[in-house]
Amino acid sequence: MFAIRTIPLALIAPATLCAMTLTGPVAQAAPPKDNNITSFGFSVTPSTIAAGGQVTLKADGCSETVKASAGVFDEVHIRPGQTATATVDWDAKPGAMYTVTFKCGNESGTTDLTIASGNNGGWTPTNPPVHHGVKAGFGGSLADLDFGEIAFGALLIAGALGSALHFARRRPAGSGDHS
Repeated sequence: MFAIRTIPLALIAPATLCAMTLTGPVAQAAPPKDNNITSFGFSVTPSTIAAGGQVTLKADGCSETVKASAGVFDEVHIRPGQTATATVDWDAKPGAMYTVTFKCGNESGTTDLTIASGNNGGWTPTNPPVHHGVKAGFGGSLADLDFGEIAFGALLIAGALGSALHFARRRPAGSGDHS
């Protein structure tokens, strides 16, 4: 008697899991990155630095001033044939990777700058910036879902739960109540 009831329940759980998986949002592949080929050369040394450290920026083969920028330091101007330095913000997130963009005229190229993990050598700023909380929002968590997907998923879950309840409460054939 026990085995007859558990077989339908054992089939409902995988079917529900499969239905829930198929109704989830479709993953989209990121567009491929360009090969980052430019007519001028550029580099950031070192490519991994602690927050608050200095990097050397170099650009070769550009006849005009190159502008280098990243989300972790102010824009730097590099004159032809020279190098420049930039100080990484002290509050840069350890382990994060930032894109450094070099612009020569209307042409640009990018490279990565990684912030090293650790205590930054014990250095602390004398005048740290004041943080005013998180900029909150949906952030893509629900923005891409539409009502049709939500309704279809809810319908599948309700159907699976209803089927489970039906099979769990159903009496086996031939065991009528003879009170």
